[in-house]
Amino acid sequence: MSTRTAVGGDSTTVPTPTPERRRPAGYSVLRTGRASFLVHRRAVTVAAVLTLLLAAATLAYLCVGESFVPPGEALKVVLGRPSPDELVVGTLRLPRMVVGLLVGAAFGIAGALVQTVARNPLASPDIIGISQGASALTVGALTFGVTSYAVLPYVSIAGGLVAAALVYVFAWRGGLQATRFVLIGIGFAIALRSITTLFMTKGDYLVAQQAQIWMTGSLNGRSWPEAQLLGSTLLILLPAIAWAARAQRTVSMDDDTATALGVRLGRVRLGLVLVGVVLASVATGTAGPVDFVALLAPQIARRMTRTAQIPLVCSALTGAVVVVLADLLARRLFSPTELPVGVLTAAVGAPYLIWLIGKRHSIRSRTVGGKS
Repeated sequence: MSTRTAVGGDSTTVPTPTPERRRPAGYSVLRTGRASFLVHRRAVTVAAVLTLLLAAATLAYLCVGESFVPPGEALKVVLGRPSPDELVVGTLRLPRMVVGLLVGAAFGIAGALVQTVARNPLASPDIIGISQGASALTVGALTFGVTSYAVLPYVSIAGGLVAAALVYVFAWRGGLQATRFVLIGIGFAIALRSITTLFMTKGDYLVAQQAQIWMTGSLNGRSWPEAQLLGSTLLILLPAIAWAARAQRTVSMDDDTATALGVRLGRVRLGLVLVGVVLASVATGTAGPVDFVALLAPQIARRMTRTAQIPLVCSALTGAVVVVLADLLARRLFSPTELPVGVLTAAVGAPYLIWLIGKRHSIRSRTVGGKS
């Protein structure tokens, strides 16, 4: 841009500097070659702190148990060096810990995506029927003799996809309204839980006991095959997760603004839900329905980062920390009795859900009272 000025009868062209585009407060610009990205500084700090906390939790998980293993010996096993504690750490604790870490990360991301689409912190895979659909089909498979942990995750994915499709279809009325989506999801969750109970009553006693343990959410007996399956799923979905992190911005806008910008909201929301459903379903098939992790992790991450959208990386790290610490406490609180990890997450998540519902009701009451 330039302006023309007259000096002594002669006109001179003087360039006018182009104003720099202002970046949002709290963000920094990260440049890599010709590409540049906006990075939320507080979110990066929170992610770094959560990574350190997760590292400390995993080390404590490997060291603490029926027999205490010194941290140095535990690290030797992790690095593949010879150690007398190879059996305890490398065979019993490390695979189980890796499965818990991956399960927590998958539930954290899944919960963040579902809550973004529903625009409701009460929405999570274990509240709106996705986990219940995965559970119903998995328990049905157990009832009919499918007991392989290598097969169950695929059965769970199918059940979660079917449940999510039903909720999505019944909630769609010319658009996806958040309250309707959550309420219909809760209705399907109750119905699917009843179907799960029916399957358990049809199986023999041993199958019912196995299904009951699986339904509480447990990492007991999990090994490297389960970790490889869940880890491979996360790697395959990594491009989709990166797309979802970007797509969150448009979905968080109001419908009129997003439509004016040319965003096809229906397709974007369907894509986000699909990624979340696959992650939640494969995590459910691996460890059972570990309740409330998908509800807690995204909201904790959002409150710590104070971002407009739910941060996926921080949600994954928070979910991993919650599951690893919960399973460590489940192993040691009532030793030698070992609790399923789902018992601990439910003990924390249920009061949080009650508090969250009460808080939203209080806000709505104040808003209505102010308008009247």
